[in-house]
Amino acid sequence: MARKTYKPHKGLQKRVKVTGTGKVKRHRAGKSHRMYSWSPKRVRRGRSAEICASCDAKVIKFLLGIG
Repeated sequence: MARKTYKPHKGLQKRVKVTGTGKVKRHRAGKSHRMYSWSPKRVRRGRSAEICASCDAKVIKFLLGIG
């Protein structure tokens, strides 16, 4: 019988990036439309990527097959 192989989560793989030090970067949500009510500061902050919290990063790395 063939051994079960692990498959990484392809959808998540396209949406996050693991840095050299092992942190997980992701893009911020809510940037597609209806930003007229946002302050300019909030719009600018939405452009940049964000480092995920360590509790979320642990789950993400497991789904990617890294840690």
